[in-house]
Amino acid sequence: MPAIAFLSTDNLEDFFVYDELLIPFFEQRGWTVKTVSWHSTSPNWDKFDYVIVRSTWDYQQHAEEFLACLEDIDVSNAVLLNPISLMKWNIEKHYLKDLQGNGVPIVETMWGSEFNNNVIEEAFAQFGCDTVVIKPTLSANADDTFKLSAAAWREGHVNQRVLYDTFRQRDFMIQPFLSSVVDEGEYSLFYFGGEFSHAIKKVPQKGDFRVQEEHGGSLHSIAVDSEQLAIAEKALAAMPCDALYARVDLVRQGNNWAIMELELIEPSLYFNLDPQSPLRFVEALVRFHASAQ
Repeated sequence: MPAIAFLSTDNLEDFFVYDELLIPFFEQRGWTVKTVSWHSTSPNWDKFDYVIVRSTWDYQQHAEEFLACLEDIDVSNAVLLNPISLMKWNIEKHYLKDLQGNGVPIVETMWGSEFNNNVIEEAFAQFGCDTVVIKPTLSANADDTFKLSAAAWREGHVNQRVLYDTFRQRDFMIQPFLSSVVDEGEYSLFYFGGEFSHAIKKVPQKGDFRVQEEHGGSLHSIAVDSEQLAIAEKALAAMPCDALYARVDLVRQGNNWAIMELELIEPSLYFNLDPQSPLRFVEALVRFHASAQ
């Protein structure tokens, strides 16, 4: 029977992980599951049929080493999921340009590679807003993400040295702060084997703008409308290849929906919020396995 490795990391004490909800459904089919840290120095990937990237939630701090780990898995006998080509495409948020080029609405974004104070002023002017968010193009968990108001920036209440040190050697992106994230929340739609599974809404805690649980965000299982589904599926169609799992994050920008992120590497899939979602994930892999035989 197939053996699976869930690729994880060394320390998940500060995170909420729900992947263990998959294990009973795999075991019912005779499949075995083992969780392995991507930091492991001597793993034998050949003993697994599949390595599924799951809770590698510190990869953004060690991107080159993480990619080297994925390369090692990819040349082993194990099938890496999602495919390495898809994860390489997705690892930096420049992929949003590809989505936009394929007619997928994304949150308005200004891209940069050389940080100085002028780029912040340019962003305020370009977006016509009084608050922006800046983050690295390679990031996760809202790490190194800053919300800047025009008033605080111009009155010297922002530590410009911290921003300079954070972004001077990194590609970055600046977006208008969307009040809908606070007022309404961010929607996540989950797809397994290309089929819609479930959706949730993430709402930041009062006084914050980050929706992740680790930052105090609250989660709600919700139904989505046909417009949200159409945008999500248009984004999936723009991927360079198919995915076992995908999370599409949508926010309201003005009167329209826009993609905040398309998560294909290590998104939390929130199996805890839909009792049938673990079974859907397992069945998607079982179908993939059967088609490969």
